[in-house]
Amino acid sequence: MIKGLDFTGISVVYFCHDTEGNILFSKRTANCRDEHEKWDIGGGGLRFGEKIEEALRREIKEEYGTEVIDYSFLGNREVLREQEGRRTHWISFDFKVLIDKSKVKNMEPHKHEKIEWFRWNNFPTPLHSQLPFFLEKYKDKLA
Repeated sequence: MIKGLDFTGISVVYFCHDTEGNILFSKRTANCRDEHEKWDIGGGGLRFGEKIEEALRREIKEEYGTEVIDYSFLGNREVLREQEGRRTHWISFDFKVLIDKSKVKNMEPHKHEKIEWFRWNNFPTPLHSQLPFFLEKYKDKLA
């Protein structure tokens, strides 16, 4: 059984920043579940028995090799979409996360071709299909 395809997946999505207007993005490889070669802000699945805050901290440590300094809960989204001819269903818990820019490194090069910091109004392309919805929903909380 595959999370998000055979049953509803639960994810944490994180908008990592450094308080100076820099936002962290990763470019997804073909080894990711979907959205290959697209830029994304980051996220991962919740494990059975794991608390949401634990998943947030674990995923950021696994992907970027750094600790969460501070975070705020933005809200949640129900993500229904079609990927490669298959319907997917996710419930996403979304966060704005402060991390130390100097400690970030690509801990999963098999999943992320590269990670880079970008400024507002200068985001890379192509973006993950859900990112425009995320940015629109939380625009007042992200600035």
